[in-house]
Amino acid sequence: MAKVFLNDKIVEDAEAHISVSDSGFLYGMGLFETMRCTGGRVFALDDHLDRLFNSAKELSINNPYETEYIKDAIRQTLNANNLADARLRLTLTNGPMATGGDSKSTLLITATQFEPYPDEYYKNGVRVVLTDFRQNTQDPITRHKTTNYFSRLLALDSAHKKKAAEALWFTTESNLAEGCVSNVFIVKDSVLYTPTLDTPVLPGVMRKTVCQIALAESTNLIEKDLTIKDLLAADEVFLTNVIMLILPVVAVEAHMVGDGKVGAVTKRFAKRVNEILA
Repeated sequence: MAKVFLNDKIVEDAEAHISVSDSGFLYGMGLFETMRCTGGRVFALDDHLDRLFNSAKELSINNPYETEYIKDAIRQTLNANNLADARLRLTLTNGPMATGGDSKSTLLITATQFEPYPDEYYKNGVRVVLTDFRQNTQDPITRHKTTNYFSRLLALDSAHKKKAAEALWFTTESNLAEGCVSNVFIVKDSVLYTPTLDTPVLPGVMRKTVCQIALAESTNLIEKDLTIKDLLAADEVFLTNVIMLILPVVAVEAHMVGDGKVGAVTKRFAKRVNEILA
């Protein structure tokens, strides 16, 4: 039986309960982080926690915890489940809806055996589709990883029904934004492009890692507004998050990206990321 960290202790998952009035459960007033643990080490843990803490501050999510407390809670969760390679999820909500006093936040950490994306995705690349949904640039929760993920999962489910791995979003101003669960990069004439954070898009942890690799290797990286024309004219396209890492895209809807094969720049960044994880 799996064990989870709930609020201040490790409990059996079957015994883990939250209040029926929890604001995260009722209204999506919460944040989450999905993390990757390899060989007992959580990849870019500080980046995950920085994002969580920054979002909690901006969105007024009650966060009474110190960074070291959460790091220790993650270690406890991994040890309790005897996992060295794991998919971790940390959820922080405002807790039960208060009627006249202060509410206590809810902190839940779970760990499951890591399950990677299929090998053929990386060998042959994947197809993505374009969702008709639009990313509202004025929505206050855009760019934050909130527990209000219904529209994302709805678009992703639609993509899967179309035999695609992801769905790409555009903003209400028709700028390329991101995937349902990923950031997007395109390559044109050996230059790497990605939507600026002000698009707005989620400041992905793997997105940040790719940008750092580009800087270290003097790869020309440009963060700017991108359009459908830029996407369709790309020589290469790839998606990023800490679970998929670098996922090559070889088709957008019925349009072939480049020559329809995984490109050299994508392969190079995938290799570097795997070296960092090793």
